[in-house]
Amino acid sequence: MIKNFRIEKHHAGIVAKATLFKCLRYLDKEVVETPFLLIDGEKLREKVSLIGRSIRNSTVFYAVKANPDREVIRFLHALGTGFEIASEGELELLLSIGVEPAKIISSNPVKSLKFLKLASTTGVNRFSFDSPDEVEKLAHHIPHCDVYVRLSVPNEGSEWPLSKKFGVELDEALALLCRARDRGLNPAGITFHVGSQCTNIYNWNIALEKAKTLWDMAEKSGIRLRLLNIGGGYPIAYTKSVVSIESIERNINALIYDKFPEDITVHLEPGRAVVGDAGIFVTTVIGKAKRSDENWLYIDVGVFNGLMESVGGIKYSYIVETSKQARHKKQWTVAGPSCDSFDVIDKNVTLHEPQVGDIVLILSSGAYTVSYASEFNGFSIPKTILI
Repeated sequence: MIKNFRIEKHHAGIVAKATLFKCLRYLDKEVVETPFLLIDGEKLREKVSLIGRSIRNSTVFYAVKANPDREVIRFLHALGTGFEIASEGELELLLSIGVEPAKIISSNPVKSLKFLKLASTTGVNRFSFDSPDEVEKLAHHIPHCDVYVRLSVPNEGSEWPLSKKFGVELDEALALLCRARDRGLNPAGITFHVGSQCTNIYNWNIALEKAKTLWDMAEKSGIRLRLLNIGGGYPIAYTKSVVSIESIERNINALIYDKFPEDITVHLEPGRAVVGDAGIFVTTVIGKAKRSDENWLYIDVGVFNGLMESVGGIKYSYIVETSKQARHKKQWTVAGPSCDSFDVIDKNVTLHEPQVGDIVLILSSGAYTVSYASEFNGFSIPKTILI
């Protein structure tokens, strides 16, 4: 029986009221063993219709890594979304539900041989790259495929930077495009990534200026590019409001059509922005403790089985189920269920005091949660339920 959820004014700025009420209605009717992740299908539909709307000639390819749940993928496929993948496992998932190869791209700049062999037999034909070895791999396994070079761009203002592992500077990027052409590949364009959960709108300004410089360098070298892949990075609200997708895209659109040809093709790879704020983790309090001057709250999902991004600095908003008599708030350290001391989700979280067995809702938890989860310490990977 649901006692009382402490829903506060600021929660409405984190997750849509319709999504929250849909979650509460589900909990009022269904008895499901926690932890589990609820995904609001109508919110997915809304985000798919919004993303890319303000950028001309754009196509959306959902980043499967954000949440690869089969029913979520099937739902997005029915909405007409394309998909961005990195592995044979993701490719097999898409093929198993009937996604056409023409709606699949791969922007992982370093691909496994197993993945390339499978891609070569299925018709997937668009890949990013950022090294000479990758050119050789692609030329050997998928000759004449379309390739787009990964350009290194600033990630300042992104809560999950992606600039160190991948990407090259201008001169190297040009050399790679020329090498791809000489090896029989089709150098189609440029890609970059401003960083996941990017709250700095000017990152796109800098990235597009740099991409335009490379575009012109390629033109002078006899390579006519036609594709600009701007990756992902659109932020969602976790504990505070963020710049809107509409604002980001109006800025991007103006910059693209000020700098690039009118007939340019634009690819977007949103992941977090599609599924993040459509998800609410439903968890249960399994313990409480007072350690020195800290109040510890233990729940049945943690760093290892669903909340790995908390290690990188992502902070969540929580709604607790408490009795009406619980009037005062406390500062809590929130931890997961495993016996590993690394399993700490957040510190200094202000909440009303729940009791053991009460439910805690974790808002905006649809992306990069279950997809990271393992069964470390014997705790199961939470189910995903599309509602």
